[in-house]
Amino acid sequence: MKPIEAINDFVVKFANVNGSGSASANELFARSILRMGVPVSPRNIFPSNIQGLPTWYEVRVNERGYQGRRGGVDLMVAMNPQTWDKDVKEIEAGGYLFYDNSKALPKSKFRDDVNLIGMPLTEICNATYNDPRQRQLFKNIIYVGALSALLDIDAGEIERLFSEQYKGKEALLQSNIKALRLGREYATEHFSCPIGIRVQRANAVGNRIFVDGNSAAGLGALYGGATVCAWYPITPSSSLAEAFSRHCQKYRVDPATGKQRYAIIQAEDELASIGMAIGAGWNGARAFTATSGPGISLMQEFIGLAYFAEIPVVLIDVQRGGPSTGMPTRTQQSDLLSCAYASHGDTKHVMLFPEDPTECFELTAQALDLADRLQTPVFVMTDLDIGMNTRLCDPFQWDDTRAYDRGKVMSYDELEAGKEFGRYLDVDGDGIPYRTLPGTHPERGAYFTRGTSKDRYARYSETGPDYIDNMQRLARKFETAKSLVPKPLLTPAAKPARFGAIYYGSTSPAMQEALDVLSERGIHVNALRVRGFPFPDEIADFVATHPWVFVIEQNRDAQLKTLLVNEARVNPARLIPILHYDGTPITARFIVDQISQHAGARTVVPIRKAVS
Repeated sequence: MKPIEAINDFVVKFANVNGSGSASANELFARSILRMGVPVSPRNIFPSNIQGLPTWYEVRVNERGYQGRRGGVDLMVAMNPQTWDKDVKEIEAGGYLFYDNSKALPKSKFRDDVNLIGMPLTEICNATYNDPRQRQLFKNIIYVGALSALLDIDAGEIERLFSEQYKGKEALLQSNIKALRLGREYATEHFSCPIGIRVQRANAVGNRIFVDGNSAAGLGALYGGATVCAWYPITPSSSLAEAFSRHCQKYRVDPATGKQRYAIIQAEDELASIGMAIGAGWNGARAFTATSGPGISLMQEFIGLAYFAEIPVVLIDVQRGGPSTGMPTRTQQSDLLSCAYASHGDTKHVMLFPEDPTECFELTAQALDLADRLQTPVFVMTDLDIGMNTRLCDPFQWDDTRAYDRGKVMSYDELEAGKEFGRYLDVDGDGIPYRTLPGTHPERGAYFTRGTSKDRYARYSETGPDYIDNMQRLARKFETAKSLVPKPLLTPAAKPARFGAIYYGSTSPAMQEALDVLSERGIHVNALRVRGFPFPDEIADFVATHPWVFVIEQNRDAQLKTLLVNEARVNPARLIPILHYDGTPITARFIVDQISQHAGARTVVPIRKAVS
């Protein structure tokens, strides 16, 4: 059995028990590699309880910068007996199993094609610490120390991270350094270090930043001018509202008076939260809510009100597994249809699809502009993988001269001058009427906001022509939105390609790697990343120029494909769904295998070549 050998290109997975304090130690491991100039992409796979159930932390180390899950594990750090068999099964042939051998395990628990690295962690902790909690917490640091020797990670980088984390807390700093060195010294004395997979200093990180999508979206909301956030806690979106709160405490407090220039309300439920956000939007504030799929389900009637009354509001949907309450701590892209057509009756909503934290920042800010410009709800469609996992991405950029797009808001002077105002009157054919903000003029510009049918001047009406007129104008407005949402981005193949691929959101990192692997295998694919809905015309044009187009997404029912057929009017016979929906982020291997199979079945072999 030949051990796996790789420098700056491998996958380490930690199998722990939730609540054991392992998360911070595992993140420390990932950050230390990053400090050595080698890109990493960590993913926390955790249960929906406080403690006691299995949890995993997977770290992709790749100097080329691939951020998606590769598939497979080169080194498993198995710290949970409950999941042992499953964890050992994931290891690649020739890979490594690091485990606590304080208690002997039968031979049947191991694989012949895996390299074993047993270390008596429990014995070491029992001999060193008297307090049970210290034994548990420092066991994690001890195995990080051992891994630093096994993988040739600079222990100085880890100690510097400790210094930053425990600045001013000398006792904690020294105790953690002691545990780290304890593990490193044991590994150095008892194992051949480094093993076949190891880290080598590089300069592949550049000026990129390490941040999660929820923090980025919270900052994007701040920069985008949001002053109101109404939300109800729900995994995996809660940290987004919390991040917005932290940013507001720093940047939205008047330095002279100490007055808060923002409102953040934790409502009693999702219905109340969206109602508050809509009320704030009607009053002229830039407002948003952060939620997940079950919250969207509960908000449906209020979303329809905002659509029909034409009130700007932003909803950030950090998607998780469904349906019903589904898998709260697993990721999917399964809310597209429920958001695109949210509420009863004929509704269509604008959606934006960020691929990483940088775009979470950018598209959240843009969503607030679009909501004002279009006077409608706008959805930012992230998911757990983007929202809760830390990603290496481009630094955020902001133009301080940028002016917010408030859209068609009639001013006091215009009303005073006698300019005609009809709240639902389309004056220029783009489907977007003028609005006024409460209190703009003491006598003019007032109107009733209602979810029932009305005429162009906001007067109640149930007549068919008035209803049709209003609904047709809303359809025109949706058509206008096509030119305002972010354009799709094309990644052309290096050689002429028969196949196309359409993808979006968190599928992007794995897709980028898959395209490279496919190209190396001689399968050339033109790829188009969708960033906004309604779909710009470029998407239908892209499909029309390829005999077959793969649609890669993370749900069971091919929801993006359904939208493409329904809304972009593409030929469904050209679309081949590639679907991944087990709750884990899609892998490059999965995409490569699926596309290779379909491409092989559609490859025509010349008769002469087949006969020869």
